[in-house]
Order: sequence, then structure tokens, then C-alpha cells
Amino acid sequence: QVQLVESGGGLVQAGGSLRLSCAASGSIFLFNVMGWYHQAPGKQRELVASITRDGRSVYADAVKGRFTISRDNAKNTVYLQMNSLKPEDTAVYYCNLDQGVSLRYWGQGTQVTVSS
Repeated sequence: QVQLVESGGGLVQAGGSLRLSCAASGSIFLFNVMGWYHQAPGKQRELVASITRDGRSVYADAVKGRFTISRDNAKNTVYLQMNSLKPEDTAVYYCNLDQGVSLRYWGQGTQVTVSS
């Protein structure tokens, strides 16, 4: 059993910053990928950024240079620092833990709203 608890969403003006956190607990494997996805109303859930346990990261083109993903393996926690936020970043952000086939877990989601 794995639980993901997210925090850090909210309302911010365009150009502002937010930091999301996601703490994983339970059966955490040694090798895994943690990441953040977002889903805007009427759209599919999309990858924002992901990071392996050894620090290799991947970003969606739309957030490169503005968002930074990081993780603390000792705490099984992943972070997403979001700078220079734009109204189009508005979405529900979901934490994801991927430990292999049929072993993907999701957080409950946290709302990020960027006003223009």
C-alpha cells in the first residue's frame, strides 16, 4: 500500500511562484520515478516533470526554464518549484509514483490557479 500526500497549491498572480510537495509512504521500492502531472478542465492529464531516484529529470516543453523538480530520497518526497507562473498553468496538479507495471500511484491532486 502506497500513499501520496500533496501540499502547496493555491492562488497566485501571473509571474508569481508556488512550491508543491508530495510525500510518499508505504511500500516504496528502491528504484522508482516520481513526478508531477496536471489536468486542466476538459483536457487530459499531462506530464509536467518527472525525476528518477538518481536525479535524472524530464520536463514538458511548456515549463522548461520555469519549473524545477527535485526530490529528497530520505524523505520519499518530491517537490515542484514553479516560477514565472502563467494563467495557462492553471490546473489540478497530481503527484505520481511509478514503481513499474501496475505499480503506479497518484496523489489526491492540488489546485493551482494563476490569475492574469
